[in-house]
Amino acid sequence: MPTIDFIHLLAVFIIGGLLFSFGFAFINRKSQKQKDKESDYLLDKVKGAFSDLSMNALSKSTEQLIELAKAKLETERQIGSKELDSKKSLIDQELKNLNKQLEDVSKLVCDLEKDRVDKFGQLSKVLEGVSQQNRDLNAVTTDLKQALSSTKARGQWGERMAEDVLRMAGLVENINYLKQKTLTNNNLRPDFTFLLPNELKLNMDVKFPLNNYMKYIEAEAETDKNMFCSKFLQDVKARVKEVTSKDYIDPEENTVDYALLFIPNEQIYVFINEMDRTIIDEAIKNRIIICSPATLFAVLAIIRHAIDNFALEKTSNEILTLLNTFKKQWQLFIDKFDKLGSKIKEAQSEYDVLTTTRARQLERPLNKIENLRNQKQLPSKIKKEDDIQHN
Repeated sequence: MPTIDFIHLLAVFIIGGLLFSFGFAFINRKSQKQKDKESDYLLDKVKGAFSDLSMNALSKSTEQLIELAKAKLETERQIGSKELDSKKSLIDQELKNLNKQLEDVSKLVCDLEKDRVDKFGQLSKVLEGVSQQNRDLNAVTTDLKQALSSTKARGQWGERMAEDVLRMAGLVENINYLKQKTLTNNNLRPDFTFLLPNELKLNMDVKFPLNNYMKYIEAEAETDKNMFCSKFLQDVKARVKEVTSKDYIDPEENTVDYALLFIPNEQIYVFINEMDRTIIDEAIKNRIIICSPATLFAVLAIIRHAIDNFALEKTSNEILTLLNTFKKQWQLFIDKFDKLGSKIKEAQSEYDVLTTTRARQLERPLNKIENLRNQKQLPSKIKKEDDIQHN
């Protein structure tokens, strides 16, 4: 369509040019004045004709252009409408998926919120229980602290701790150890006396220096801590010296060469090791072994092992004696059994003679009697008896 409009315009211009040339040539043949008039008239005619042709061509071109634009716009509108419908469907589908995902997320959030509430309730209960346990523990600690403020109470508590360790080690009172048994030679009374093999004994005292240690724990200033730490270590040295001065190691009492000093608190024992290792070394030089609950258990395990080994050794001697007695009796049994075997062999030999040679010698006359009966056709007594029994 645009190509046809261009051809129309081109034809209009060509025709207009020809008319103008023709008019201009015709005008040149007349007078100047007339030429001017005719020229103006011709120009007006040409302009009018050209204007009419131009307007008609432009009008047609505009109409065609408008029609073409409308057709193009309608096509584009339809294409756009189809694309819009397709995109709308995709958008609707995506919105549905998004709504479903939002619903799933909302459900998940609700479930998480519910679970959080449940967990928070459980956590609150647990925290409440822990808080109650802390309160109970603080109350027990306070009571224990007040109870252990007495030297006598500390001693009793330390002995109770020692008895617990002894029971865990499998030792039995009055069998493996004695409690508060007075020594015969010096009237001393150790807290515990362990009974070892060969009537040996091992004495142990329970010492529990606590006051200055508690003050050290509660002190905040560094100078106070150092002061109470020094006093506590002095208390420990005094307890070691006290045990050393007692005759817990006495050959007349048949004791071993060492005595035990039991500190019934693992934390205090570790504290002593960390602050002054020389205390334990000096105690060992004086034949005093400082024990905590853990190390006492190890020592008692060795003692129990030694007792068991001694009992096993003693029992082994008895077993060896019984084995020797059994061996003698077993040899006597073997001898008698061999004699019985020989007699059985002799009886077997006599039995074989009876069942072979003697039996054949007895069967020979019987066979001759049977042959003689058959020759003389004598009736058989056995046969008559069989007939009678049959009838």
